[in-house]
Amino acid sequence: MKLTIVGCGDAWGTNGRSHTCFRLDAGGRCVLVDFGASAIVAWHKMGFDLLHIDAVVISHLHGDHFGGLPFLLLQSQFEVRRTQPLLIVGPPGLRARLEQAIEVFFPGIPIHGWRFDWRVEEIEPGSRMDVAGLALETTRVVHQSGGPSTGVRLAGGGKTFAYSGDSEWTPALSQIAAGADFFIVECYSGGRSVPGHLSWPELRAHLPDLKAKRIAVTHMSDSSLARTGEFEASGVIVLDDGLVFDI
Repeated sequence: MKLTIVGCGDAWGTNGRSHTCFRLDAGGRCVLVDFGASAIVAWHKMGFDLLHIDAVVISHLHGDHFGGLPFLLLQSQFEVRRTQPLLIVGPPGLRARLEQAIEVFFPGIPIHGWRFDWRVEEIEPGSRMDVAGLALETTRVVHQSGGPSTGVRLAGGGKTFAYSGDSEWTPALSQIAAGADFFIVECYSGGRSVPGHLSWPELRAHLPDLKAKRIAVTHMSDSSLARTGEFEASGVIVLDDGLVFDI
């Protein structure tokens, strides 16, 4: 399993990082975890092909995590001229929110009559399903997004990738991280607590509870990025766009 950090920024793109998008390549298939509003720009900068995407897993319904999907779908339809199916998986409400976003961004674009079969599979937190050859498991976390917010685990070939999604501290994060080969956890704040997000003091206190082989941080504000040395001294990887990891 190979992980490419297409985007790991916060909602505001602090320090020039793109919105969240993690690319997993395993068994000849490509699965994305989140596809935020600016992810398509980062995708093209890295020279990637939209035709290589087999599935997209969405953690929650905020624009910096799913807002790039209208652009992915419409470029696939009108420019790339995709014909192979595309699976999009996410929490309940994703299909309606995605159709609304397409209409807001591109009024009058029909949402039927596509040249390729794309479908949205909405799954309740706690569900499991196969996604392009990987075993997906989702877990509810604590973050207000107008629908269930989730952390995700994707496993295949004896390796497991895990991601917190956006969340304040909850014991569910220990469950998501448990035994993972690579766990990405958000850490928006370097100091004060922020509702719906983790701070570095909170994360540092709970690092012993996160039983993953490698831990990396994402979704960082200026205050969190200023703590880069502290993260690294604690054995935590600070992500940046374009990094690649073998899991």
